[in-house]
Amino acid sequence: MLALVADDEKNQLELISFHLEKNGFDVITAEDGETAFELIVERRPDIIILDWMMPNDSGISICRRVRSSKELKSLPIIILSARGEDIDASHGLLSGADDYITKPFSPIELIARIKSLLRRTTKNLESSIIEYGDLTLDTGKKVLKSNDKDIRIGKTEYKIITLLMSRPENVFSRAQIIDYVWENNPEIDDRTIDVHISRLRKTLSDSYNGKCKINTVHGFGYCIRNN
Repeated sequence: MLALVADDEKNQLELISFHLEKNGFDVITAEDGETAFELIVERRPDIIILDWMMPNDSGISICRRVRSSKELKSLPIIILSARGEDIDASHGLLSGADDYITKPFSPIELIARIKSLLRRTTKNLESSIIEYGDLTLDTGKKVLKSNDKDIRIGKTEYKIITLLMSRPENVFSRAQIIDYVWENNPEIDDRTIDVHISRLRKTLSDSYNGKCKINTVHGFGYCIRNN
């Protein structure tokens, strides 16, 4: 498997690369954000590891660029940062990262987190069943269920909940929803998204008694959480 590691600290870059190669990964590296993004576009790595602060574009910015690309958005991303405050972890995950690790960290922990993320990603790609909380989505049959009971849902609302359930608790921006559901149609505005989110919430309220909710994260977008 191919891993991209981007970090402007050379010692850190070499350390992570060494342990990845020791665990059977092929590794490509970058010491700035712009080079990292160019390599992501060119090589499509199986896992992306980005330092938060880098020259010529931050890891957070690169993460957002990847998530806004139709061709790249499913690539798994881990953000590394020397910052330990909760607000930074929140921003890292809101940007679309799958995981967030604070420096200093154990290389063993990093490899374990990478392997865990890759297992989850591979499972989602190979299976037509997405499960979260007491909701089950069969993407092959286009059916949403809770405890084996079908939840009738509109076509657009189905696409939205498919996106949200593909990465539970991750916040998707309106731009990301437009890109996925309407293939970045310029005629779709924020109001259209809000209308369909309201319909989706009403459907769940009327036909479902579980704990999963569609949450609004003000200033960022929407996510599904098992509240």
